[in-house]
Amino acid sequence: MNRAKVILFSIRCAKSFRSTQFRRLSSLYSQVTLYSHLSPSFSNQSSAFPYTLQRKLFFSSKPYSIVELVLEKDWSEELESELEKSSSVLTHETVVYVLRKLDKDPQRAWDFFNWVTEKKKFSPSYAIYSVILRSLVQGKSMKQFWVTIRKMKEQGFYIDKETYLTILGIFKKGKMASEDVAFTHFYNRMLQENAMDEVVKKVVELITMSVWSSKVEKELGELKISFSDNFVLHVLKGIRGNPSKALRFFQWFGEQPGYEHSTVTYNVIARVLGRDDSIEEFWSMVEEMKSKGYEMDIDTYIKISRQFQKNKMLEDAVKLYEMMMDGPYKPSVQDCTMLLQSLSLSRNPDLELVFRVTKKYEAVGNPPCKAVYDGIHRSLTSVGWFGEADKIMESMRSAGCEPDNITYSQLVYGLCKARRLEEASKVLDDMEACGCVPDIKTWTILIQGHCLVNEVDKALICFAKMLERNCNADADLLEVLLNGFLNQKRIDGAYKFLVEMVNRARLVPWQATYKLMINKLLGVRKLEEALNLLHLMRKQNYPPFPEPFIKYVSKYGTVDDAAEFLKALSWKKYPSQSAYVHVFESFFQEGRESEAKDLLYNCPHHIRKHPDICKLFGSATSESATENR
Repeated sequence: MNRAKVILFSIRCAKSFRSTQFRRLSSLYSQVTLYSHLSPSFSNQSSAFPYTLQRKLFFSSKPYSIVELVLEKDWSEELESELEKSSSVLTHETVVYVLRKLDKDPQRAWDFFNWVTEKKKFSPSYAIYSVILRSLVQGKSMKQFWVTIRKMKEQGFYIDKETYLTILGIFKKGKMASEDVAFTHFYNRMLQENAMDEVVKKVVELITMSVWSSKVEKELGELKISFSDNFVLHVLKGIRGNPSKALRFFQWFGEQPGYEHSTVTYNVIARVLGRDDSIEEFWSMVEEMKSKGYEMDIDTYIKISRQFQKNKMLEDAVKLYEMMMDGPYKPSVQDCTMLLQSLSLSRNPDLELVFRVTKKYEAVGNPPCKAVYDGIHRSLTSVGWFGEADKIMESMRSAGCEPDNITYSQLVYGLCKARRLEEASKVLDDMEACGCVPDIKTWTILIQGHCLVNEVDKALICFAKMLERNCNADADLLEVLLNGFLNQKRIDGAYKFLVEMVNRARLVPWQATYKLMINKLLGVRKLEEALNLLHLMRKQNYPPFPEPFIKYVSKYGTVDDAAEFLKALSWKKYPSQSAYVHVFESFFQEGRESEAKDLLYNCPHHIRKHPDICKLFGSATSESATENR
């Protein structure tokens, strides 16, 4: 890279390209307003917040001791004997929990699963099969994988779509083509076989097409229903998009003589109800589960918690986390940090929820870890509690967790959000003084923070400083800066900066960045510049992007403009016949038949004689154009 020239160019950009007037970019975030109106209870919570998390003694419950035994020792008869002593009864929830804990060690997971099912004669549910399959495929334990698949099928279980897509993604990533094909074939055949279950199909259709009533219940009673967990699972799968009807079916099924719902069916209905439009029913079902002596298994918790976080149902996500932490099947540290991250990424993080999660994490004796510290720190900086954030960083150091680029990036982001740009810039100097060299992501956050408050020129100065410190730009940072220019309507500046970065810094922008700039340039009638970007795209092996050019040239361009565009489309002497057809069609749509004929006159012979072109113009027009030439 010609670094000196690029640095000078970015500084010139900061001093030039400035519009005399520009619309100010609306910030994506509101300026931080500190909580001056907190309730007394919340204020007490914040003051008592554990800045120095302390390690506490914690006595393992049954599932923890099983995991420890399996992880500490190689599989043997001696280990099996110890496992026999550690657990008199293995429940569905315990097996799921242990398998989840062992998912990074497929062989141990398989040994445990095999022992549970073969020697303990435990009947696995479809959820247990899903967990062990995901574990086996990650370790490429394909023999055990296909053995488990066959067992699953023999017992009438199905593979849910989420598990199918997860496994398929692992096959594709690992370029395991034969397994990919075989597994897809198995899954499709399984779907067909399930669809052939006429009774399940009739039940699903009846419930879906009807309003629940005594008449529906009567019709269900007349069908030859197999009152089993498996039947419930199949029907709930078919009606999971309608949680209210799924609940009515679940309740009706549980009232039938000789049948009682199990922990497996309760976990499945919980997954169905865990959404915004049935949240009250969800919590009622959770209470009912507890009253029956059942627990939510860890796999169900993870799926529902992620759904809550995805749908911004954060208070429910925290409540669910607290419930699980109070039970025997506690979420992992990773689950805690993921929840803290979701809380911090909301527009205005609710610190009360953050405190609840961290207090519950601490209460069960979990040791302090950097990921949890970062989760707290991220929320505090996001709402502008910088003093409290500093205390967290001090506690991190005291606990032996040195702040890194992640920690400092969060501080930079928060300061930029609060429009304290100079302080944000100073953070990077402080980092280097502490021996933590800012990486490209930290620089990008700083530069983006400047762009979001319309300080593009200062952002460019930061960019130049970054280059001086031997940190190379990437496509993400380039996109941030270009968006900064564009939000100020500085399209010329954005174009020149992009070309400079490609030609001098040898940067390869994202394809989407090229497309955005081309559309912006054509929007202000800068065809020459847009064509230059099309050339650059082609040099960097991106596919052609003809659509906006065809529309522009046919509406505003000349015949020469159209010819230049067609020439820019391909490395070959002439582009494909279809490219010509699209241009001619667009000219006709704009009512510019004369220009279309002039362009045809300048086309090579093989294009003028092509059947599609002749058909488009009419044979007489095509012959006339040829003779005139």
